[in-house]
Amino acid sequence: MATGPDQRAGGAAGRGDRGAAPRPALPACLTSAASGGADRAVPGDRGRPPRRIAHFDLDQFFVAVERARDSSLAGKPVIVGYPGPRGVVSTASYEARAFGAHSAQPMAEALRLCPQAVVIAPQRRRYQAASEQFHRILSAHVPIVQPGGLDEAYADLTGVEAGDPEGPRRVAEGVRSDVSDQIQVRVSVCIAGGRTTAKVGSDKVKPDGLLEIPPGGDAAFLAPLPIRVLPSVGPQFAGQLKRAGVETIGDAAALSKQWLAEQFGRRGIVLSDRARGVDPTPVTGGSAPAKQVSRETTFDADITAKSHMRQVVGQLAASVAADLRSGGRRARTITLKLRWSDFSTITRSQTLPQPVYDTEAVAAAADRLLRRVIAGAPGRAVRLLGISAGNLETPLRQLEMESISGADRSDRQRRRAERRDAALDAIRRRFGPRALRRGLAREED
Repeated sequence: MATGPDQRAGGAAGRGDRGAAPRPALPACLTSAASGGADRAVPGDRGRPPRRIAHFDLDQFFVAVERARDSSLAGKPVIVGYPGPRGVVSTASYEARAFGAHSAQPMAEALRLCPQAVVIAPQRRRYQAASEQFHRILSAHVPIVQPGGLDEAYADLTGVEAGDPEGPRRVAEGVRSDVSDQIQVRVSVCIAGGRTTAKVGSDKVKPDGLLEIPPGGDAAFLAPLPIRVLPSVGPQFAGQLKRAGVETIGDAAALSKQWLAEQFGRRGIVLSDRARGVDPTPVTGGSAPAKQVSRETTFDADITAKSHMRQVVGQLAASVAADLRSGGRRARTITLKLRWSDFSTITRSQTLPQPVYDTEAVAAAADRLLRRVIAGAPGRAVRLLGISAGNLETPLRQLEMESISGADRSDRQRRRAERRDAALDAIRRRFGPRALRRGLAREED
């Protein structure tokens, strides 16, 4: 069953975020399935209730948060992203998308297509606060919730309101209503038999839609859709499949798993299952720990000065290290990301003998990586630099309580660095992140 803005009782109709284009029609395979017939009563295995997984996706999230703060933005094309010739679009409102603007697009191109757009610089803390409120609302309705990002989450609705086949849908409607009332953001939801179908479905019913695929109906829903909509199929894989004659999900479902495995290995096996609507991936309660901490910056103009690059890398490393410390984590692998002026991108990594979270160690590793890269391309212009810390660990309390008297010289140096970082962190918390900036010894380019 699919419901939209005009069909939803107690929804957000009339809010400033309503200037959206109509949703595309749902696949014909849902016409009879969503009518509430016998398919809705398909039992689970051995008498258990059928698996019901929901994907909740906040519509044009950053734009919606800004409109909740400023009602004058209602109905206007809005682009959230950093202004300037090197800026990139984070989110575009539906009004801006109608002119061709979209996320991950260079800001200059978006404004060429939609010059009348209102541009708003991203406010990370604002969006984080709204995201946390969304996840609290969802957790109040559903016991098993897994965040998928700032603006999305999976929920296991299996067995909710047991004995009532409309229970999962009612829970989803309650979440939508509360999110709309409390943070003025619309939510698109799909309830299906697995995570993959739920995610594809929530995107299909944007904006502000609710779709429930009946038990056993995942494969029929997916069959007519382009193969590229599957989360596990990227552009390169989609190209390989197209050359093999596979253009829709139904095309893939019609092929034998053995053939797909022979042609594409593990990806083929996963594709065979997902195309048939099989996705046993569980929804795990709580947020998954971050796999890495990263920071990057795009320059307003390409840079060639080595000293400038080193200074920026040092500042990025300091931010990454501060994030590691605030989360009580250490990293074993430091990665440099560099994008040249021709948009080609390279990454270089170093795995350290011991996990670190002090600024000096992170910055030193990042600086070594940068020196190696630019030594092989002297004078080449750089557009973007980024630093990430991966292979994260939570240090044991025992390591923090080691006796100074028993530590060697390197341990004492590390502890001095950690005390220095703690003092600098306190200054930044009080006076702001720009109160202190990391410097480098002067070096001729």
